[in-house]
Amino acid sequence: MEYNRHVKNRLKRIAGQMKGVLNKVEEGENYREIVTQLSAANSALNREIGVMVSTNLEECARESIKQDGKTENLVKEAIELLVKSR
Repeated sequence: MEYNRHVKNRLKRIAGQMKGVLNKVEEGENYREIVTQLSAANSALNREIGVMVSTNLEECARESIKQDGKTENLVKEAIELLVKSR
């Protein structure tokens, strides 16, 4: 699977959020601010996981339909990945 610039940009934003969290920890910021930032980063990660799994599922399903028409295992694998990520 190739990742487009949107995926890379979203991951860079998440990395930036985490760097900001680390800075707040090092500066001794109030834990409420840190938890708020961690929650935002966590939400962004969860969204990105969903986007990646659904995009990959769609691509694999299209290819599988062309080859043998079976997608059952693909869907099962995608669900397992989503459950594992929670």
